Amino acid sequence: MLEKIKVLFAQKMQTQISAEELLPTILQKAALIICHSLLNGNKILSSGSGFSSVHAQYFTDHMMHGFKNERPSLPSISVSVKSLFLPTMNNDQGFNDIEAKQIRALGKKGDVLLAISTYGNCGNIVKAVETAMKRGMIIVALTGHAGGVIASLLGQQDIEIRIPSDNHARIEEMHMFIVHCLCELIEDDLFPKHG
Repeated sequence: MLEKIKVLFAQKMQTQISAEELLPTILQKAALIICHSLLNGNKILSSGSGFSSVHAQYFTDHMMHGFKNERPSLPSISVSVKSLFLPTMNNDQGFNDIEAKQIRALGKKGDVLLAISTYGNCGNIVKAVETAMKRGMIIVALTGHAGGVIASLLGQQDIEIRIPSDNHARIEEMHMFIVHCLCELIEDDLFPKHG
């Protein structure tokens, strides 16, 4: 068991090292896109499925309530599936359309969709990305492995932050780290501390 634990630590560290080599410029671009959108009076919608929905909600909570510092709330809405609403869905409505419907109702040109999908293939997140693109929104996608369907959909204005791993757990761990980075970078850029 101790050997397994050492392997897990080594996997995590290797994923972090690889990400540190590949992602800083991409992460900076993503944070600047979000800041620019907010400064222009737009909002951030976030979406994820399964555990990625927790990351999406976590991001939204920090945009609304602050990350490190007390500051004004930033307009952000999580459109991830909430189990509370599933019983109210009509039987004819598909699971894959839940986030897309919210994006159609709430999203507009200039808004940003933070789409989180471990392998980039989750049907409801793919549909959310497609819908956001039709609305003229900018996509910031957090993916892993080969980026999946989501990576193939993205346009030149969009950003993909792809974790260089094919291990589900390592990708999710890095997604949480990326969410923390985005929250801190956005907050520091929009509300700089002087002194």
